[in-house]
Amino acid sequence: MSDPLDRDDDADTPLDRGSSAPSHETFDPRPTFNVTHESTPSETLIAGFSSYGLAGLTAVDYLIEHLDLEVRGHVSAEGLPSITPFQKGRPRHPTRLYSADDVDVTVLVAEQFVPSVLGESLAKSVLEWTAANDVDEVAVLSGVPIPHGPDAHRTFYIATDDYLESRLEGADVPPMESGFLDGVNAALLERGMDSPLGVGLFVTPVHAQAPDVEAAVRLVETATDLYELDVDAGPLETFAAEIRRHYEDLAERIEEREPEGTYDRMYM
Repeated sequence: MSDPLDRDDDADTPLDRGSSAPSHETFDPRPTFNVTHESTPSETLIAGFSSYGLAGLTAVDYLIEHLDLEVRGHVSAEGLPSITPFQKGRPRHPTRLYSADDVDVTVLVAEQFVPSVLGESLAKSVLEWTAANDVDEVAVLSGVPIPHGPDAHRTFYIATDDYLESRLEGADVPPMESGFLDGVNAALLERGMDSPLGVGLFVTPVHAQAPDVEAAVRLVETATDLYELDVDAGPLETFAAEIRRHYEDLAERIEEREPEGTYDRMYM
């Protein structure tokens, strides 16, 4: 496996914010998001967002690395505090779209944290883009901070009926028993219920320390099984360790900006 720190577009060197960084930031009451993509995307979008435990973000970053995907687009945000990751002196957009001509998925990696109250705006822009580009289904990989025992160390799903029929019949992935969603996950599933777009949210219990590597491994294994991707989740622990500092910085930003108690609530 190649060293992810040698990549031109997949691993970051975070900028030390220092002790003077503000602990709370304000947001434009009406932020806007715009999706730009350089080529026709796949019919399937797999997404990972900055959320508690960073398991989903770690998982999609790992998929990008091992599928040799290239940056083909990005999502710009107006009205949110700026975050500009960079690597080897080169800045890049914090929310990026990756594709390859010989891979049947497009991957969205969202390093910019979007508060739950603004998730609907982001989802709306992404969904307008998927509709305009004939994307048939969206899969989201995510960790959730729920009390759990060792038997719950697996991936669960919340999915629209059409996604369930096309991807999950016969799959070894159980449903999440009950609960509620908010933010971008809720908006994506709501749109999926009322349109031909199939949406599947894959969640797994996570721990506070980011990145939760074991949770990310479970998400990678689920995605590779469902989409028949040629990816081995075994080296993920080494991959995550090499970019741990970047993930720890993102985790600090999430803790600062997401009010306590606004996470999705789920029950197994």
